[in-house]
Amino acid sequence: MAAAGECPSPQSEIATDRPDVTNSSLVVPDGSIQIENGVNTSGQSAAKGFDGSNSRLRFGLAPCLEVLIDVPSYVGRLAGPIDTGFTNVTPGVKWQISGLPEPANLSLVAGLGLPTGTPAISGTGLQPYLQFPWSYELGGGWGISGMFTSFFKPSDLANRQTSEATFAIERKVNDELELFAEYVGDYPSRGAITALFNVGGGYLLNRTEQIDFHVAFGLNRNSPDYIVGVGYSYRWDNVLGTARRH
Repeated sequence: MAAAGECPSPQSEIATDRPDVTNSSLVVPDGSIQIENGVNTSGQSAAKGFDGSNSRLRFGLAPCLEVLIDVPSYVGRLAGPIDTGFTNVTPGVKWQISGLPEPANLSLVAGLGLPTGTPAISGTGLQPYLQFPWSYELGGGWGISGMFTSFFKPSDLANRQTSEATFAIERKVNDELELFAEYVGDYPSRGAITALFNVGGGYLLNRTEQIDFHVAFGLNRNSPDYIVGVGYSYRWDNVLGTARRH
């Protein structure tokens, strides 16, 4: 939980968009490059699978502004009937709204899924999305956060839009460890609602490195029975600024 209401600097601790579904309300510092990676295993009834490396590349282009790219992840089968293949390449832009009251942070993200993945996994056609991650510090190491996302699939005649809402309670246990509990709900314009209860945390190895873990449980029969994941993230500071000076 960085200083609320301010955009991060290279002196700030790493703030990642994982392992919870709720993304960070903070951008990457100006001139920094951040790489976030993870792998999950999940099961629903007799079907069991895995996905990885769930890599997101984030680049701080200016104060309070970053570009990000979700690179393709592979979805594989461990048991039962599961479609296998790759997810889409999805670039985006994230703007952190500065000057908010001190306990609060809010960002706006706009992205576009490109039809590069396996259709059975990612669908077809261009898939834009809009996203609003927010956070609010309560004091004493406690905080709340959430995110609203609207996913659009113009080429999917059966379900052209899905809304996703998340809400998380966070607790900074000490200087290195932060834990969370989170609700995640997906609400398609047509079709079945899915819901998850997700718990986990992140551990700072140092100011720019983090390892993380999470365990999620489905809250209805349309959702996965479980998802278990781990990850590692790293930030390089002043990289883009050095390149611009040369």
